[in-house]
Amino acid sequence: MPKIIKNGQIVDDGWQVLKLADDQTVESIAIPEDPVLLPLAVWLARREDILSRGVPHGVWLDSSEGPEAIAGDLEQLAVIGVNFPKFTDGRSYSTARLLRERYGYRGEIRAIGDVLQDQLFFMKRCGIDAYALRADKDSNAALASLRDFSETYQAAVDQPQPLFRRRTV
Repeated sequence: MPKIIKNGQIVDDGWQVLKLADDQTVESIAIPEDPVLLPLAVWLARREDILSRGVPHGVWLDSSEGPEAIAGDLEQLAVIGVNFPKFTDGRSYSTARLLRERYGYRGEIRAIGDVLQDQLFFMKRCGIDAYALRADKDSNAALASLRDFSETYQAAVDQPQPLFRRRTV
């Protein structure tokens, strides 16, 4: 079973990330009975069918898709994946932050795609709490990188007060 980093630990990943192949459509793709992260298009087209299954489900958003498309469904989603299609595409940082701050999502936000150790600390600051690392990366080293910095200056999702407000005199 694949591993992910979740809430500061390396754990088994019981979720499958479903992707559409070139020859598949949102109507024709078979949805597994196991916990699954669905592409946004599949969720939007087959929402009622998916909800009637009684199986844990989630949605993953590509970097070009915003959270407003699922804002009304957040309570039905156990996990929301935010895709980083390549290391240099940072739009999913904003998606995670919007999910936490604007939409008040308290469930798991998982980074998927080209997820590298160098990004984890900043992903955490944006509200991401689970990381599916790229297959060729070391989970133990990545987990340790979440503790690279003991203090932060700026406010963010994980620390809403900037350092100057937290200082005691």
